[in-house]
Amino acid sequence: LQLWIRSHTDLPKRIYQIVSVFRYETKATRPLIRVREITTFKEAHTCHETFEEAEEQVKAALKIYSSFFDQLAVPYIISKRPEWDKFAGALYSLAYDTVFPDGRTLQIGTIHNLGQSFSKAFEITFETRDGGREHVWQTCYGISERVVAAVIALHGDDHGLVLPPTVAPIQAVIIPIPYKGYEEKVNEKAKALEEALKREGFAVHADLREKYTPGSKFYDWELRGVPVRIEVGPRDVEKGVVTLVRRDTLERKIVPEGELPQALTQLLNEIQESLRARASRWLKESLKRLGSLEEAKKLLQEGKPFGVLELPWCGRESCGMRLEEELGLKALGTPYPEEKPAEASCASCGGKAETFLRLSRQY
Repeated sequence: LQLWIRSHTDLPKRIYQIVSVFRYETKATRPLIRVREITTFKEAHTCHETFEEAEEQVKAALKIYSSFFDQLAVPYIISKRPEWDKFAGALYSLAYDTVFPDGRTLQIGTIHNLGQSFSKAFEITFETRDGGREHVWQTCYGISERVVAAVIALHGDDHGLVLPPTVAPIQAVIIPIPYKGYEEKVNEKAKALEEALKREGFAVHADLREKYTPGSKFYDWELRGVPVRIEVGPRDVEKGVVTLVRRDTLERKIVPEGELPQALTQLLNEIQESLRARASRWLKESLKRLGSLEEAKKLLQEGKPFGVLELPWCGRESCGMRLEEELGLKALGTPYPEEKPAEASCASCGGKAETFLRLSRQY
C-alpha cells in the first residue's frame, strides 16, 4: 500500500481478492463451518482520506452484503461486536449472524472499521490537500464458505439440498418417464423442452440416462436440490402437458406445454419467496427479548433450541462478561442500528440499561 498511496489523489483505494487462508487454530473442525483452510475467503480492503469516508464505505459494505444474503434467502441479524470480542485493532466490528435449525448461531460475514490503527503501525500515509501528511483510514470486510453452510442448513431437508432458484446452477431438470415402446417419443419431447426452455433463458437439463429408472433420477435430483422437476410421459405428450414438481414442498402441478415458460417463471419466483419467508420466520421466532437474567436462566433450563437471547444491558464490559459466564453463552454484541430499551434495568447490575446484549450458543 505504501507503493500505491502517495497522495490524496490516490484515494480512495479499494482492493478485492479471493484467497485461501490456512489457520492452525483448532482440532474441533466442522465441514464448511469451521475449517483449517478457508478455500474461498472473499475479502475487501479499503483506504480513505477521512473517518467519514471510511464510515460511508462501511455503509456500502452493509448494503452489498445485505443484498447478497437476501438473494440467497438467508436471513440475518446485524450486531456490533462487544469491545472484548471485536477484530483486534478495529474501532468497531459489525457481524452478520444467522440461526441454524439446532438453535446455534453462525457468523456469516463481518465488516470492520479499522480507523488508523494499521496505517500507523505500517506507516501508510498520504499527502493531504493542504500539503501535510496524514495516515489513511481503513476498512475491511469478508465472507467465506460458511455462507454455503448456511444455505445448506437453512433450506435443506431430509431429501437433501434445497437450492434457491436465484443461485441454482440448474433451475429445472426434465425427467422423461418412458413406457415400453414409447422411449424414443418421450426422450425427443424431453430434448425439445430442454432446447425451448434454454432459448427462454432458463438453466435446464434433460436427464436422458438410460441406466437409471425415473424413480432413481427423482432421488438423485432431489438430493442435489434442483428447484423444479419437470416430468413428461407418453400420456403427457399426447395431451400436450407436463408436470411440475417443487423441490421445497414436493407439490405437483400439471400445466399445458404452451404455458410452460410462464408457469416455470412463476413457480421459481414462488419457491424463492417461500424459502425466504420460511427462513425469515424461523429467525424471527429464534430472537427472544427478555427482561431479566432469571428469565434467561429459566428458558435455558427448558433445554430447547432457543436461538438468540436479547437482554437489557448497561454497556459495561464487566456486566456483559458476567452475563456470558452466568448463562454459559457467548455475546454476539448489540443490535445494529442501535436500539435503546425503554426504562429497562441492566440484567446484570440492575443499573439503567443503555442497549440490549445479544447472547447465543455459537458455532
